[in-house]
Amino acid sequence: MASSHRFQWQLKDLQRKLNSKGPDRINDHHRHIDSETKAKTQGGTTNHYVVSAENVGQRLDLFLTWLLPDVSRSLLSRLIKSGLVLVDGVARKAGYRIKQDEKIVVIVPPPAPSNLVPENIYFEIIHEDNDILVLSKPPGVVVHPAHGHHQGTLVHGLLHYLHELPVIGGEQRPGIVHRLDKDTSGLLVVAKNDQSHRRLVEYFKERKIEKTYHAVVAGRLRDKTGSIDMQIGRHSVHRKKMAVQEYGGRVAVTRWRVLEEFAAPFSFVELRPETGRTHQLRVHMAAIGHPIIGDRLYGKKYCHYRGLDFGRQCLHASSISFQHPVSGQKVNFTAPLWPDIEEIIVRLRGMD
Repeated sequence: MASSHRFQWQLKDLQRKLNSKGPDRINDHHRHIDSETKAKTQGGTTNHYVVSAENVGQRLDLFLTWLLPDVSRSLLSRLIKSGLVLVDGVARKAGYRIKQDEKIVVIVPPPAPSNLVPENIYFEIIHEDNDILVLSKPPGVVVHPAHGHHQGTLVHGLLHYLHELPVIGGEQRPGIVHRLDKDTSGLLVVAKNDQSHRRLVEYFKERKIEKTYHAVVAGRLRDKTGSIDMQIGRHSVHRKKMAVQEYGGRVAVTRWRVLEEFAAPFSFVELRPETGRTHQLRVHMAAIGHPIIGDRLYGKKYCHYRGLDFGRQCLHASSISFQHPVSGQKVNFTAPLWPDIEEIIVRLRGMD
């Protein structure tokens, strides 16, 4: 289902791109299409291009990639497999070698409407331009719809705030290129168009984005700085949990630095993940004996202390740095600690 939604909404973005090129219209393409495909494309657009001498002999899929550099190869592949790319009126395979003066027709069906209802969900805007939105997510807000969370997510809030947000990464995750756990607060980056989305996804994959978190953890670390290099995989028994694994997990590296030690048995630390595994910081800190306080999944015994209730894991995404996906400039954004963590730190400082 998610794949189908993703295809439909990527088609919407492609339709916009093709229309912006001002292609000529031809009125008789649909006579080459079977009735089922015609029904699916009713209300869409038809665009055509003529093969020039410089492109003769190219594969059809590579020609389309060259012609439409801002469109993902996966989407173009789906169009070809769906019979929505014609060469002189005939649906061809991706490996077809194009010839001079052949007419390439790209048929873009109308996108399916979103079934998400915008909701006024609070979040703080840190930065916004034509290509990206950087926000600070409150604790307690799930990023995208999932089982048990069909309303009140950040995605619903984004749809309310941006009104016509292009759904790029799938209907239920419009433009969101990374996640934060429900009870983790702080910075999230949202892509506002296809180009920004693809480049940000690449940056994350290639580890070109630098993130800094702040947390309150149990105990006092032996050293002031250090790193954790432990593989992480799904817990063998508790499927909602992740766990450190000696073999078979995925590489995970976290650097940490102690910022403050309290008289109470807790420390305020800076965490810098070099990889982006699920629950990485929570799992790593618990694995070295210093779980993040308030973490009911990985540090349940550290949710209360002398009448002080840690209502959620004290973990906050404080800063993020990366190359802007369109301008190419290095950008850095910061978000102050969420008030509940600030209050906890103040109270810990006041304890003997």
